[in-house]
Amino acid sequence: MFPSLCASSVSNMIRPDFKAIDAILVYSQNVEELLKRRKVYREIIFKYLAAQGVPVPPSSEKHLLIDRVKQYWSGQLTTHLYEDAETSTIHQIKRQKSPQDDIRDLGEEFCQWFFKLLNSQHPLGVKSEERWGPQHFWEDAKMKFCYNTLEKNMEEYVGAEMVSLRLLSLVKEEYLLFNPNLNANGLKCVMSPHGLVLVAVAGTLHRDNTCLGIFEQVFGLISCPVRENTWKIKLVNLKVVGQNVLEPGMQMEKPSIKYESYQLQELYDGKELSVRVHNLKLASLQVSS
Repeated sequence: MFPSLCASSVSNMIRPDFKAIDAILVYSQNVEELLKRRKVYREIIFKYLAAQGVPVPPSSEKHLLIDRVKQYWSGQLTTHLYEDAETSTIHQIKRQKSPQDDIRDLGEEFCQWFFKLLNSQHPLGVKSEERWGPQHFWEDAKMKFCYNTLEKNMEEYVGAEMVSLRLLSLVKEEYLLFNPNLNANGLKCVMSPHGLVLVAVAGTLHRDNTCLGIFEQVFGLISCPVRENTWKIKLVNLKVVGQNVLEPGMQMEKPSIKYESYQLQELYDGKELSVRVHNLKLASLQVSS
């Protein structure tokens, strides 16, 4: 890595095999200018911060990682260190995360971003600086919308523009607000062998001060091959069950995802997932409107 970086740092004026590290440092104007170079990959910076015990989200973009490095080098950050009182030995805490943890972190971060942006389109919502639109979807995105209120209905949409507009209309024209349950039971994420990330989330649906029912939404996300750390929505499977369809005596619990990982994989393979409304307990529903 160093020889090729040296060549770019000094515009090929110095042979790559001649004191490469010194040349890089001498001919780089500052830390930020050096780290922003294309040959200093995001993964290198991320691994460096992890080795130093500096906590950063695994999905952080390169410019955010550079900021963390600058803060760390300037002494503004403290690493996860603690001192053993008995031995006075310094230990470094390193959190070991499995690939599944990373997928879940991605899913949680996506849901926080998606529902905040979607809810901001409500006429009375807090406006977001980011723009809602088809740019967040792949051109051939698909959406299946099933809702069971007074009767069962199913709608299908194809194309980024159509999917984007239908989701927008739920909030902007039908005045709905989505309240996702992102705890351990309300969110499940899995990655297919082809790299498609499936994110299943449950939550409650609100209008004004009324909880109208529950929803389950499954997203299929695919990373963009030309934009680092960027994911777009490939498929959306939204299912809504209104409180008025529950049988007498049936109660509704706080929404949770009961699908197993293999069932989410089946959705990727084109099979259906059903909304489960049995044994739901309304008495234990603890959500704010």
